[in-house]
Amino acid sequence: MTTSRSYATSTKASQRYVMSQPDWPSRVVRSGERVALVTGASRGLGREIVSQLADRGMAVVAACRNPGDAERVAAELSAAGRSVTPGRLDVVDVVDVVPISRCVGDILDRHGRLDVLVNNAGISDGDQQASTAAPDLVDLVWQVNVAGAWRCAAAAIPAMSAAGYGRIVNVSSTMGSLRRMTRASEPAYRVSKAGLNALTRVLAAELVGTGILVNSASPGWVRTHLGGGNAPLGVDEGADTPVWLATLPDDGPTGGFFLAREPLEW
Repeated sequence: MTTSRSYATSTKASQRYVMSQPDWPSRVVRSGERVALVTGASRGLGREIVSQLADRGMAVVAACRNPGDAERVAAELSAAGRSVTPGRLDVVDVVDVVPISRCVGDILDRHGRLDVLVNNAGISDGDQQASTAAPDLVDLVWQVNVAGAWRCAAAAIPAMSAAGYGRIVNVSSTMGSLRRMTRASEPAYRVSKAGLNALTRVLAAELVGTGILVNSASPGWVRTHLGGGNAPLGVDEGADTPVWLATLPDDGPTGGFFLAREPLEW
């Protein structure tokens, strides 16, 4: 994965992205089961979110960078009777962002709708300090955790708007809470999650009255590849709040930040 990118390349890619979006509203149907797209679904929290949403009767697209991972997760969860299909999606591919548009288009072609987006894909910069942080790593964390989620939301919103219904869940972290940001570790991760929370706020404000609810969820400290083996929570517990937000009723909250289904300070 390339980590050094020029502004010119990003600008051209953004222009291709806008031009690539088809007339999705005309392809949306308003009947059938709810359909969800979960990014970063290859393992851990993402895989569990896919599983729990499917257990609630949704048709879920498990999106992964590696097509083989997506196929594996879909096969494993479908074997238990769940409605899970694979999706290939690299949220950080700013050189060619058309695949994000194509992924959503494929979902509409197959299901006729996209009701839920869970932006779960994320990475950390690990053991570095803000004053000496590696620029390429900082950029990569931002691209995955913020810009990638932003691009996925932008791709999904037209279909949701056409249906008058949508749930966008940005998987954040308590490490992105400004009130709780009292340690210097993992600076790019902390800043990116604060940025993701800001994205939640501005999207929620934009989409008031459309039927689309946008919220951030902290899963807590979960035993995953990212969280490590000493974390106190299992993936089933960590997935609870994101899944709750993905299945909110029409009068549910929007523009919020939640941990254990309770509001969390920004």
